[in-house]
Amino acid sequence: RFAPKRMVPFSFPLSKCALWDPVPMGDVIGAHITYYSNPRLALLEKTLRLAYRHAKQNEKKSFSCFLLGTLAVDEDGEGITLTIDRFDPGREV
Repeated sequence: RFAPKRMVPFSFPLSKCALWDPVPMGDVIGAHITYYSNPRLALLEKTLRLAYRHAKQNEKKSFSCFLLGTLAVDEDGEGITLTIDRFDPGREV
């Protein structure tokens, strides 16, 4: 379940003023979303059909778009659910 080869350390852009001490403290812990929880993905059919229709009408082989939704922790605290319910085709510019 733990995939250390795929994990990448956090990195932040350089700044003139640090809000915290950047020196590492304590043991390394995993922060991957599936390490402690069981993720589920819910995609509304309406959203999927709209994205499919847009892809068929687009003349380019690849295009950019956004799928928007909500992330919620399950009541038992053991899992998370990502519900995708909106499609935004974006802008060409």
